[in-house]
Amino acid sequence: MNKTEKYQQLYKQLESLLDGESDQIANMANMAALIHETFGFWWTGFYIVKDEQLVLGPFQGPVACTRIPYGKGVCGTAWQRQETIVVPDVEEFPGHIACSSLSRSEIVVPIFADGSVYAVLDIDSKELATFDQTDKEWLEQIVELL
Repeated sequence: MNKTEKYQQLYKQLESLLDGESDQIANMANMAALIHETFGFWWTGFYIVKDEQLVLGPFQGPVACTRIPYGKGVCGTAWQRQETIVVPDVEEFPGHIACSSLSRSEIVVPIFADGSVYAVLDIDSKELATFDQTDKEWLEQIVELL
């Protein structure tokens, strides 16, 4: 199965899994688990905007940074810019926050409600250049399910 086919299947599974569930934390937990299980990424999870910081939410993978300031690292920058950021090599991203030295590439997708970012989906890979336009487009559609 190619990447697009995996995302198509994942999207359908998430639609069914999240249908009728209004609790965002429960939905984020299941979404992180299913994305992580489908692709085998190093780290898959959410940071939620609280008191002008991103605070660690549901995730799959090793321990992570608990709080990320606005505009800092890939997550804080995606929040600030209000756009998805794809980083082929985290060592080349100015101000990258290294929660794990094993993380090599990253994608961060902001999640919107009422026109502002209320959380971000953060996915890390142990391989360089894991994420591309296909990941960006599908993950942006997937987070809209929240």
